[in-house]
Amino acid sequence: MSDLTALISAIKPVDEQEASSIAATLALLARPGLHFDEDVDPIHVTGSAFIISERGVVLHKHKKLGIWVQPGGHIETGETPAQAALREGGEETGLSVAHLESGPLLVHVDVHPGPRGHTHHDLRYLILGEPVDPTPPPEESQDVAWFDFEHARQRCHPSLVGVLSRVEEIWQGLVLSGHRNDSTKENDA
Repeated sequence: MSDLTALISAIKPVDEQEASSIAATLALLARPGLHFDEDVDPIHVTGSAFIISERGVVLHKHKKLGIWVQPGGHIETGETPAQAALREGGEETGLSVAHLESGPLLVHVDVHPGPRGHTHHDLRYLILGEPVDPTPPPEESQDVAWFDFEHARQRCHPSLVGVLSRVEEIWQGLVLSGHRNDSTKENDA
């Protein structure tokens, strides 16, 4: 838990909402309890994925909320938030996904209301995706697509505009450093 707390503390917030979310999430993690289990506490941590490739970033239209956001969801027993983000990203898009070779990269924290009166402390990771068309399974949103970053910022929920600019900057840095997106095998980092 101390590693996760250090990662969250190191994030430079993109806006006041993220600054508030970071503080609230650090306070949650400082309390005793099982903060990753939605059945134990209605206030819990979730994991989500900003899936990127040379095609841009993947967004999907949330089935219940009707807004364009990144894939993500609840953490399963024994998972870390980074593992949940990877699993959810693959499950909701049908894409082959992986963390960066250097390991999971936490890029954003957001606290928002969830269903059934829950509060989600969402830890959002940068995930590499195979640059092919998404093929979500029938039970997931079928409205899922790659967007170039400009169009993603126009289409997404307004709370994501700042972090999508951060994600684009990180992607540009990866491209400049010679990153190749040819190893999208899943990993457990």
